[in-house]
Amino acid sequence: MPISPSSSAQAARELVAKRLRDLRKAAGLTVTELAGQCGWHHAKTSRIENARTAPSAKDIRLWCGACGALDQAEGLIVQSLNAESLYSEWRHQIRDGLKQLQGRSAQLYRETRLFRVYSSTLVPGLLQTEGYAAALLSTIADFREIPNDAPEAAAARVRRSSVLHEPGHRFVLLIEEAVLYHQAGETDAMAAQLGYLLTAGALPSVSLGVIPMSTPGPRHWPHETFHIFDDSLALVELISAMVRITQPSEVALYLKTFDALRALAVYGAEARALIVKAIEALD
Repeated sequence: MPISPSSSAQAARELVAKRLRDLRKAAGLTVTELAGQCGWHHAKTSRIENARTAPSAKDIRLWCGACGALDQAEGLIVQSLNAESLYSEWRHQIRDGLKQLQGRSAQLYRETRLFRVYSSTLVPGLLQTEGYAAALLSTIADFREIPNDAPEAAAARVRRSSVLHEPGHRFVLLIEEAVLYHQAGETDAMAAQLGYLLTAGALPSVSLGVIPMSTPGPRHWPHETFHIFDDSLALVELISAMVRITQPSEVALYLKTFDALRALAVYGAEARALIVKAIEALD
């Protein structure tokens, strides 16, 4: 079973904390002495050293200066920023609107050769039509209590998905059959979305698998929606945050999970039959 998807972020934070603690000890400073030189309460020093509080760039410069190691400050700042980027709360990501969020991953999509996506609840973003995406993003905007720019965000998502038609990319996409019945928006929008799955699934670069609800045998446990970009990055969508997983052992665990799920799916004519069945159920 995949370990906590935030563990990569925590491990990265702890590495920064350890380096700061080692600098303090090498300088012969106590927690209280370092706090006095930096101008903050000693409890803040303890929180930083125990990876409970992320230091700011200013904090790191003050810390390194107090330890006589100012030359190490910039490297630690970069390391700390990278650690914090692994766990990005949605409230920070969407503060500039949902449209801006779509554009931030455009470069990653262009650079990725092999996409692996598993979704247990919704049509993956790469396969969403504009109508389906607009309905879904509008619901998200209302839930998050942010300005609703869903139509613009949906258009941006579809533009980002044009990578499906660009050479040099392969897509292995897995969905649970229940996804076909989770209606987002009006019936017409859902029908168009299901119809597009038939079209997109026939693209030479796309392998679309559907895991039937009637699949026999143990299914282990519910899995979160996740994306794997090549073999180096996994993105996991939580209610509160998007988690970037880069630790090779953890990425390998998601690859293993994906392969196990892939073995449960049906493809080709069998997958199309399940999609057509869901379209007919809309009537």
